Amino acid sequence: MKRFQDRQGVDWEVVAGRESWGAIVALFVPIREGPEIRQAPLSADGYGEATTLLESMSPEALQDLLDVSGPKTS
Repeated sequence: MKRFQDRQGVDWEVVAGRESWGAIVALFVPIREGPEIRQAPLSADGYGEATTLLESMSPEALQDLLDVSGPKTS
């Protein structure tokens, strides 16, 4: 899990997740009530690689990923 603050001042926790069909995604979970949970696809071969990738990302890279994210699907 990694925390970052977006350009609007919203604090997020970002974690790797797996969709039902096996795709790896970044899940953006707001720390406080407000925005909905969001997700974006990640290019990773597995959960461990995705976690390492997210941990190594700068706040700017996380913002870029949040910018292309969509609402979390069930």
